[in-house]
Amino acid sequence: MSGHAATSQDVEMSTICGSIYLQQLSHQEQDIPIDIHAAKLVDWLVSRRHVQKNWSDNVQVIREKINNAIQDMPEHPEVTRLLSGTYINYFHCLKIIEILKETEKDSKNILGWYGSQRMKDWQEVVKLYEKDNVYLAEAGQLLTRYISYEIPAIKRQVLKGVQMQQDFDRRDAECVKGASDAKKRYTQMCKKIGIEGEKVKHELVDLLKTLPSELDSIADSAKTLSSARALYADFVSFVVKNNNSECVPLLKYIAEHGNVTTYEWTYGEPPCQIEEPKLDIELEDDCVETAADEIDFGDLQDSQEIDFGADSPGGDIDWGNLDADQPVEIDWGIGEAEGDIATDEIVVEESGVGGGIARDTDAMTLLLNPKTRQQFIDELYEVEGFLKQRRLELQTEGSILSMNQFASAPASVQDQTVEKTDEMLSIIQSVIAKISTTKLQHLFLISSSPRYVDRVADSLRSKLILVDKLAETQKAIAERKSGVAEEQKLLMSKLSVFVDRTKELQENIEEHISKRYKGRPVNLMGVNLSKNV
Repeated sequence: MSGHAATSQDVEMSTICGSIYLQQLSHQEQDIPIDIHAAKLVDWLVSRRHVQKNWSDNVQVIREKINNAIQDMPEHPEVTRLLSGTYINYFHCLKIIEILKETEKDSKNILGWYGSQRMKDWQEVVKLYEKDNVYLAEAGQLLTRYISYEIPAIKRQVLKGVQMQQDFDRRDAECVKGASDAKKRYTQMCKKIGIEGEKVKHELVDLLKTLPSELDSIADSAKTLSSARALYADFVSFVVKNNNSECVPLLKYIAEHGNVTTYEWTYGEPPCQIEEPKLDIELEDDCVETAADEIDFGDLQDSQEIDFGADSPGGDIDWGNLDADQPVEIDWGIGEAEGDIATDEIVVEESGVGGGIARDTDAMTLLLNPKTRQQFIDELYEVEGFLKQRRLELQTEGSILSMNQFASAPASVQDQTVEKTDEMLSIIQSVIAKISTTKLQHLFLISSSPRYVDRVADSLRSKLILVDKLAETQKAIAERKSGVAEEQKLLMSKLSVFVDRTKELQENIEEHISKRYKGRPVNLMGVNLSKNV
């Protein structure tokens, strides 16, 4: 008996220990979390047989009922929030039913049933969702779509908008810089020409009036080159024997006589009259080209003819009262008695060009005439080149050979030093710089071609047009940037809604799966729900 009792006690103890062990094991298992990758959630649910493989076939029916039920909804802020932003799922339907319990409470009968069609429609939707756990599969699919496609797509759009705004800022800065450069070039060009730039053509024409005084000033400056010119002439006459040609004749003539007319330079005496070429400059900013003028013959019809003053179109020319039978003699102005010329006598003008009229280029001054002005500039460069060469020679001279070479040279050549040469070189270079300014070059071109005024005005106007175009571009960029900024706000708001709804969906899925495993914690992995782009 004692052995049998001992055996029973052992079995009982063993059963108790086993029960305790199972309780501990169950408790430990309940604390173990269930980790599910969100991208494979639907497959996990099917593999664990929580949902059927053909669950998607039932979703289409549910969606149609939801669309019909949405058509008749009470005005409630929470309902509006649930129906906007994202796809309506099972958990939204539960919240809608809770709201309808308040809005449709008047339709509740004594048995606790709601007579409202709205409530019946949504309760039917919930039942269809809960059948075979279709709602879990759809919720898992929605979660996968949100985290894999919807939210990343919105973030890409936001990034694209940020890049567009940066590009707009860059293009706006380029427009600002381009407009500033165009204005700067416009101001610099006007400054070089010597105008303000308010009315370009009028200012250019007014500036042309200052050209004679400018040229007279240059002609006066040529008088300061007498020593350099004399040195050059003496050097040439010493080096080139029997040289009958005069060195730099135009430079000498202008230094002695000033900026006289080309006529006086050519013929050696001033004209009695000067007919200066007229400049026909169109001062209108906008020139309208018209068709070629035609001769106006009046309002003649095709059948009309020109009236020659006769009775008929075929009338003859009236030669006066001539009789065809009477011989007519032509009066040649010869005297009857001796056949000499009557009182008229031939007046023979004096020889030469005294009393001549200067026209065209002859009427231009020497520095205004392109041909003589170029000759004047060439002679300046000729003297400058000589002085540079002579200065170099003076710096390297000092041998007995060079001293003997210039022993018989004129005193002006022998007494020359580097310092004197530098002084003359500085003077002639200042004259060259004076006649080579941008302002004078424009004035020369204007005086020789009135159309050049149009070209200068068009060139300046093009820079202002560029400024206006860039300003319009800036305006368009600002409008587009504003539109993109508004779109960015909408996208960020949409992103925030999607992230919040996805978090809610994730929590609901984890909660419902946890209930099926006795409250074990469920973690959906691979879910990035950050609102930062």
